Amino acid sequence: MDTSNFSKWHKWLDRSQINNLNYPGVYVLSYSEEDISNVKFSFIEDIIYVGVTNSLKGLKSRLKQFDDTIKNLDLWDIHGGAERVRFAYRDYIKLISKLYVSIYFFKCDVGLKKAEDLRIMGEVVKLEYDCFAEYVEKYGILPRFNDMKRSPKK
Repeated sequence: MDTSNFSKWHKWLDRSQINNLNYPGVYVLSYSEEDISNVKFSFIEDIIYVGVTNSLKGLKSRLKQFDDTIKNLDLWDIHGGAERVRFAYRDYIKLISKLYVSIYFFKCDVGLKKAEDLRIMGEVVKLEYDCFAEYVEKYGILPRFNDMKRSPKK
């Protein structure tokens, strides 16, 4: 799988510095004991979650929703994967000190619903499943928080 269009790894607190967050795409989270910021993306074993968004507000909004959920903010718009992460890592400060993110964005206009944009949104979802497959091929299981049986929300 070609991973060259993924951003380098960024510390979770530095995620707003990633370019093109206004577009839909796939985001990959890693919980790493070593500092992997600015390291080229690869399917490392430390990956804990692969997510996707095709929303009008793009990756920026989805990552904010993830962050709000792991902060344990009492919101109506809970992120399911983040809820599983929060259950396992209850100390937000400790979690984000070791949390990294990489994104793969797709330029398209989600709101227009033109045939070309719809095809691109299909590519976004396909990439998420390709990421799952790549990880499973390398490590024999899904990333921890994509596996709902291994990582309950409560």
